[in-house]
Amino acid sequence: MQEIELKKWVSDKLMLLLGYSKPEIVLYVLGLSEQALSPAELAQQLEDVGLSASSETCSFAEEIFKKVPRDKASSGLNLYQIQEREAMILARKQRTHTILEANIDADDSVGDAGNRKCFRKRKIEEQEGDEKGKQVKRQIEERLGDQRESNNVKTLRRISRQEYLKKREQKKLEEMGYDIQDEEYLFEGVKLSEAENQEMRYKKQVYELAKKRSRESDNDMGEYRMPEAYDGEGGVNQKRRFAIAKQNYRDASAGDEKKPFAEQSAWVEQQIKRATLNLKKHKNPTSDEYEFVFEDDVNHFINATTMDCDEFKVESPIEPTLVDEREALPIYTFRDQLLKAVCDHQVLVITGETGSGKTTQIPQYLHEAGYTKRGKIGCTQPRRVAAMSVAARVAQEMGVKLGHEVGYSIRFENCTSEKTVLKYMTDGMLLRELLGEPDLASYSVLMVDEAHERTISTDILFGLVKDIVRFRPDLKLLISSATLDAKKFSDFFDSAPIFEIPGRQYPVEISYTKAPEANYLDAAIVTVLQIHVTQPDGDILVFLTGQEEIETAEEMLNQRMKGLASKIAQLVIFQIYGNLPTEHQAKIFEPAPKGARKVVLATNIAETSLTIDGIKYVIDPGFCKMKTCNPRTEMESLLVTPISKASAMQRAGRAGRTGPGKCFRLYTAYDYHNDMEDNTAPEIQRTNLANVVLTLKTLGISNLMNFELMDPPPVEALLKALELLYALSALNKSGELTKIGRKMAEFPLDPKLSRMIVASDRYKCSGEIITIAAMLSVGYDIFYCPKNKKLLADSAKMNFHRGHVGDHIALLNVYTSWKETNFSTQWCYDNFVQVRSMKRARDIRDQLEGLLERVEIELTPNTSDIEAIKKAITSGFFTHSSRLLKNGSYQTVKHPQTVYIHPTSGLSHEHPKWVIYNELVLTTKEYMRQVTEIKSEWLLEIAPHYYQLKDVEDSGSKLLGHKEGH
Repeated sequence: MQEIELKKWVSDKLMLLLGYSKPEIVLYVLGLSEQALSPAELAQQLEDVGLSASSETCSFAEEIFKKVPRDKASSGLNLYQIQEREAMILARKQRTHTILEANIDADDSVGDAGNRKCFRKRKIEEQEGDEKGKQVKRQIEERLGDQRESNNVKTLRRISRQEYLKKREQKKLEEMGYDIQDEEYLFEGVKLSEAENQEMRYKKQVYELAKKRSRESDNDMGEYRMPEAYDGEGGVNQKRRFAIAKQNYRDASAGDEKKPFAEQSAWVEQQIKRATLNLKKHKNPTSDEYEFVFEDDVNHFINATTMDCDEFKVESPIEPTLVDEREALPIYTFRDQLLKAVCDHQVLVITGETGSGKTTQIPQYLHEAGYTKRGKIGCTQPRRVAAMSVAARVAQEMGVKLGHEVGYSIRFENCTSEKTVLKYMTDGMLLRELLGEPDLASYSVLMVDEAHERTISTDILFGLVKDIVRFRPDLKLLISSATLDAKKFSDFFDSAPIFEIPGRQYPVEISYTKAPEANYLDAAIVTVLQIHVTQPDGDILVFLTGQEEIETAEEMLNQRMKGLASKIAQLVIFQIYGNLPTEHQAKIFEPAPKGARKVVLATNIAETSLTIDGIKYVIDPGFCKMKTCNPRTEMESLLVTPISKASAMQRAGRAGRTGPGKCFRLYTAYDYHNDMEDNTAPEIQRTNLANVVLTLKTLGISNLMNFELMDPPPVEALLKALELLYALSALNKSGELTKIGRKMAEFPLDPKLSRMIVASDRYKCSGEIITIAAMLSVGYDIFYCPKNKKLLADSAKMNFHRGHVGDHIALLNVYTSWKETNFSTQWCYDNFVQVRSMKRARDIRDQLEGLLERVEIELTPNTSDIEAIKKAITSGFFTHSSRLLKNGSYQTVKHPQTVYIHPTSGLSHEHPKWVIYNELVLTTKEYMRQVTEIKSEWLLEIAPHYYQLKDVEDSGSKLLGHKEGH
C-alpha cells in the first residue's frame, strides 16, 4: 500500500473512532504501529493514548499492523537483546586482529650480513614453530569439536525433555480442567453423595494448586508472558477477567537488569504525569457561593407528593458486588414464591415497579430452576437498545460471554449461538421467528416484557401466543407489565393470576410548577442548571421528545455552561434515542468523572426500557412524540402530544433507583390529575395496518375480524389495509395470499417497498431498487445542515439532484458515490451526509440482498436505465400519485386532497406535472416527502386494475389549462 493511501486510510479510521483527525496524529499512529511487536500491544498503546477500549479499536490495530511495513531483521528483539548482539559482534572483530610485535619494527635496523643471517634463521624457526603450533591447534580443535558435538547432543536431549515435560504438564492440566467441566455438566442438577462432593472439591483444589504452581513457574523464568484470565474456586470472576484483559505489561523494578523495560516504563509514566491536566477538586457548591443569574427563571416548584416505598435501604459505603446487587433487588425476596407460581400456572402476569429486577432476574431464576433443559427462555423487549443492554448485564451477572449462554437478537444483528439458553430480542424479531417456527418449539418459557408499552408487534404477539399456549401446555408464558395495566392483561389471558412485586427501593419526591410553562425546553435547561448548582451529588435525567430537541438542548446547555465554567463544577452531557449508534448508546451507562455531574437527555426510551444507575433527579416536561395515521388519506403525522399518567409515573420512578430521588414535573398538578389520560393509546389503533395484515396472512390467519386482539383496531383501518394489499397484488379477490404476497412477506419492510423490490425483477434493476429501499428505510436524516454552513450543505445536497432526477434517484446517487469512495467517512463529512445513517443503510441493503435469492430474484445492476428504475418505484407507490394544479399545489389522484412538495425535496422548485411520493406528513401543511416525477401513462401500464383512463387522460390541459376556458 502506498504511503499516501495508507495515511488517508488511517485518517478515515481516526475520524470514525475519534471524530477528528490531524496529520500529526496520523504520523504518530503510524510510528506506534511500526514499533509495535504485535496487534495486541498496538491496541493497548492506542487505548493508552485516548482511544476507547472496544472491538473497533482492536480491529483497527490488527488492520494497521498488517498494512504498515516494518524491518523484519529487527522484529522480535528488545533493546537489551540488541545491545547484547552488538557486544558479541564487537568481541568477534577484536579476536580477528592481533597487536604488532616490536621485533618486526627492528628489521630496518639490521645493518650487517651476520645480523641478517641470524634474523633469517630466526624467522625460519618461527615459521616452523608456527606450522607445528597450527597443527597442534587443529588437532585440539578436532578433539574439542567431537566433544562439543557430544555435549550439544546431550544439551538438545535435555532441552527437548524439558520442553516435552512442559507441554505434557500443560496438556495434563487442560485434561484435568476438562474432566472437572464434564462432571459439572453431566451431574448438574443431580444430588450427589457427600463422598462424591468431597471428591469433586478435592479435584478442584488440586487443579487450582497445579495452575498456581504453573503460574509461579512461568514468573520465575524472568520473561514476558501474555496475561491470562484465571478464575477462582468460586466460579467465573468476570470483573477479574476484565481487569486482566485491560492491564498493560508489567515491568520489574528499575534495579533489575533482567527486565530492560523498567527504565523506559518509569520515563513514560513521568511524561504522562507532566502532560496530564490536573483539575482542582470541586467542592459541593451552594447557592450562596456564586453570582448566578438566569435570564428566564422557572416558576417555583410545589412539593406535592412523595412516592412511598415499602422498604427503605441505606446505601452501604462498601462497593457492592454483583451478587450483593442482585440480592438487594426487591424481586429477590420473592424468588421462591415466583418460581412456585410459574410452576403452578401456565400463564402468569407479573407486575412490579421499575427497577425491581423483573427483566434481568426472572430469566436467571428460571434458568437456575432448570427450565432451560427443555428449551430456551425468550424475553422480548419493545426496543433494540433495551434488548442489547439487558443481555449484556445478564451475561455479566452470570459470568459468561455475551453471545454464548446469554445472547440477543435485533434487526441487522444476531448475537446468539447454539449454546444460547437466555435470549433477549425485540418483539418484531420474535414475530419473524414465528414465520419459520409457528409453535415456538425451541422455547420452554416466553416472557413478554414491558407489555404496558403496547407496541403493534406486542399486541400481535398477545393474540398469537394466546393460541399457542392452548395447544402447547408445556410452554410457560409470562407477561411483565406496569401495575396500572395488570388487570387488563389478566382478563385477556383468561383471568390469568397476577403476581405482584411490591415496594420501591427508595422514595421519590415529586414537585409540580405553580403555572404552565410557555417554553418547556428552555424551562428544562434552566432546571438542569439550578439542580446542578443547588442540589447534592446525583445525575440528572431529562425527558425530551426527539433527536432534534435533544441536540438543541445540548447546544443550549453548552452555551450557558461556557459563561459559568470557572464558577461551577463540570457538567457531562449524554444523549440517548432510538437511532443513536450502539457505541454511543453504551456511553450513558458510564459513570461521570470525579467531581463532575452527568446529565442524560433522553426520549421516552428511558422510561422503562433502560435503567441508568446514579440518576437521582428527573425532569419531566410532560410531552412525547406520537405517530398517528389517517386511514382514509394514509397521511401520517408525528405530533408532540401530552403523555399519560402511566408514563408520568414511569418517568418519576427512574429517580429512585440508587437512592432517594426527586422528580421535577414542568406542568401543574391540576393538569396531571384532570387533563392527562390514564394510559397511552395502543399503537395498533393509530397506525397503518398493511404490514400487520400481511404478517397475519403469512402466518395463516385468514379471518382477521375474529383474531383476538386486546384492543381491536378501527374497522376502517383494517379495510384500508386489505384494499392496499389487494391493489399491490399481495392478496387475491378472496383475500388469500398470492405468490407476490408471499415474496413480499419475506422482506421486513413496508408492503409498498416490498412490492417495489418484487417488481424490480421485471425491470432488471433489482440492485438499484434495494439500495433505494434501504435508504428510504433509514428515514430522513441522511443529510445534515450545520447552521454556519447552510449554503455549502445545500449546494452539496443539490449535487445529487443534478438533472432533476427526483428524490429517489438522488438517494441512489448518494449511496453509489459513497460506495465508489470505498465507504469513506471523510467523504460523508465533505458532503454533509450522516455517517451513521449511511452505515445503517448499508446494513439494510446487505440484508435485502441476501433475501433476493430466497425469493428467486436475480441481483441485476442497471444504473443507466433511469426510466426502468422509476417504473419499478411506481409499481410500489402507484397509490401515492398526485398531479399539478394551476395554483402550483398538487392534488392526489384517487382520494382528491390538496398537498405540497416538501421544501427539502429536490423538486420543490421544479413543479413536474405528475409525481409519486413516499408518504404524506402533516406539519404546517400536508406535504409529500421523497418525490419523483413520472409519466401519467405509467399508471395505466402498471396498475390498470387501480386506475382508469378517465383518471389520467388529458389531465394536464384540464387542470393546468383550466384558466383559459373562463
